[in-house]
Amino acid sequence: MEESVKLVIIESPFKRESLKKYLGSGYEVFATKGHIRDLPAKSFAIDIKNNFEPKYEIVPEKKALIAELKKKVQQADEVLIATDPDREGEAISWHVATILGYQPDKKCRIQFNEISKKAVTNALASPRQIDLKLVDAQQARRVLDRIVGYKLSPVLCKKIAPKLSAGRVQSVALKLVVDREREIRAFVPEEYWNVNAILKKNSSDIKTSLATFQGKKFVPKNKEEVDKLLEELKGKDFEVKSVKKTKTKSHAPAPFTTSTMQQDALNKLGMSLARTTSSAQQLYEGVEVKGEGKIALITYIRTDSVRVSTDAQSACLKFIENKFGKEFLPEKPNIYHTKENAQDAHEAIRPITMDITPEMVKETLSNDNYRLYKLIYERFLASQMAEAEYSSVSVNFDCCGYGFKVSGRTMEFPGYTSVYKEYVEEDKKEGFEGKLPKLEEGEVLPCKEIKTEQKFTKPPVRFTEATLVKAMEEKGIGRPATYAATITVLTSRKYTQKEGRYLVPTQLGEKVTTYLEKFFSGVINVKFTAYMEQRLDDIASKGEDWHDVVASFYSGFSNLLSKADASALTMKEPPQETDIVCEKCGHKMLIREGKFGKFLACSNFPKCKNTKPLEKENKVVGKCPECGSDMVERKSKKGKTFYACTAYPDCKFMSWDVTTGEKCPKCHSPLVKKGKNIKCSNSECDYKVANEE
Repeated sequence: MEESVKLVIIESPFKRESLKKYLGSGYEVFATKGHIRDLPAKSFAIDIKNNFEPKYEIVPEKKALIAELKKKVQQADEVLIATDPDREGEAISWHVATILGYQPDKKCRIQFNEISKKAVTNALASPRQIDLKLVDAQQARRVLDRIVGYKLSPVLCKKIAPKLSAGRVQSVALKLVVDREREIRAFVPEEYWNVNAILKKNSSDIKTSLATFQGKKFVPKNKEEVDKLLEELKGKDFEVKSVKKTKTKSHAPAPFTTSTMQQDALNKLGMSLARTTSSAQQLYEGVEVKGEGKIALITYIRTDSVRVSTDAQSACLKFIENKFGKEFLPEKPNIYHTKENAQDAHEAIRPITMDITPEMVKETLSNDNYRLYKLIYERFLASQMAEAEYSSVSVNFDCCGYGFKVSGRTMEFPGYTSVYKEYVEEDKKEGFEGKLPKLEEGEVLPCKEIKTEQKFTKPPVRFTEATLVKAMEEKGIGRPATYAATITVLTSRKYTQKEGRYLVPTQLGEKVTTYLEKFFSGVINVKFTAYMEQRLDDIASKGEDWHDVVASFYSGFSNLLSKADASALTMKEPPQETDIVCEKCGHKMLIREGKFGKFLACSNFPKCKNTKPLEKENKVVGKCPECGSDMVERKSKKGKTFYACTAYPDCKFMSWDVTTGEKCPKCHSPLVKKGKNIKCSNSECDYKVANEE
């Protein structure tokens, strides 16, 4: 008698090995490698007149894969679809089920938030119908984004320059970057002075900061005010006016969401969004661990929830008690509340088990994977620990009506800080001195010296990738699965560029934003985009008709399109005159820009229609993984294209493939772009991720 075969369909082939460890015999795993049915890449495919119905087609390169899938389905006794546990994963399940001819009521869908024995076993025991509300929410997002991209991008190409694109969320994220740059340019610095009095108490120096004058907040605005203060305080003693002692507590931060993980990884580890996303994906899907084979280490990585399962919390509390002692346990388990606009579909990002510590896997993980796992592990561990406790003292001094203050803090109990510290340390604040000598009210202290420092107010800080993610999350723009892709596309489209850690809008990015503000401010703005995210959530949670949501958007959007198209306003760069003479008529040639880039055209057009290619400058194609300089396209003596570092001869790096500027997290060889993937240039290394550009 033949053994029955159950087929489990997943998205990523990288999950297969870690998942099979928990399925047992009788199960076969098949990976779709992402979408197998989608909107076509090169046509609009939305029937606006027929209630915005999308025209899906099988992804051309997946036809052979689907044929193979159908064969395996015929041979299987049961088919379970286990795509990712989010809206996009639900939509992929629906597309798979549709291709296989399954009815909507078929219980073929399973999901798990982590690849662990318990989660997989529970999922197998309770297959369900595909959630069509989640599918519809994803369809609405896909249709909305297709409408904006396909209808708005041609307008930008016509009015500004060829090969431009716009996006419903992308263009709003760009506006945030541009608006910040405008704030910086418009900023007028204001003078102010820091004044510190160094007081003596026995052998201790106490650095106090000027805070008030005659009981009111006071910050000197110029040297005259400082000189007046110095003259009045010269040779005078300072009296202790008040000593306030308090016991303070600091509560542990919540476990990571996608956004907070991305922010902490950049701030603490210096990892870009792309590196963090790639690393987190590997830790979720499964990594090689010595003695264990390939296993998953963390829960699902696209989440806006800080919720934690009871089982995971109990296991963590037990771990804390065993390793640190009962005093490190909170009086009652820490519960964190997810923000109102969050989907809260999954738990927070956490280790699957506390038993696999970062040090246990350090030897076999790549550097990025180890550091990110350690960060996630320690953040979750800390989130379940007791508060840190401090003895705080705040002292106010007076001299001639000028009030000075100093604060000190002594840790009485480290609590969660024994494993995790916030990025911004409180002791960096002005007037914060740590431990202070004993002081009593009415006590008089001599002044050793008064230090003054001229300062100027600073403009707002430019966004980093991490702070832009934070801003998008706070403003309700996009969702956890879209942050990294949205910010990456801004750079790939050359709308933004990096200066160190910071994102700066390019001239093109500012021009696009200015045009969109003029004609599309009604839909390309923070408030409306956040509102549309809420409407998508309403489809998923309340079952609202997705066609109605799309129709309400399109009615206003189509009017804006018509007005923009009818307007004579153009922001195109005028043709650039050259010294090149037209060989047909003798007039000067102009540099014009067309669909396929810049070219030379006769200025005597339309009488002379002579055109010819513009000799290309060396094309910048990426960054050097060795020194960070630009990589440019060059030709070998045999006419073969290669890529070389512009820092030559100081840096002699070259590559036959376009480099990303980053190194492989597994073997540290340069990463290169290969079709739709980013791969390791080392042929013996199997590292590969999807190219988000």
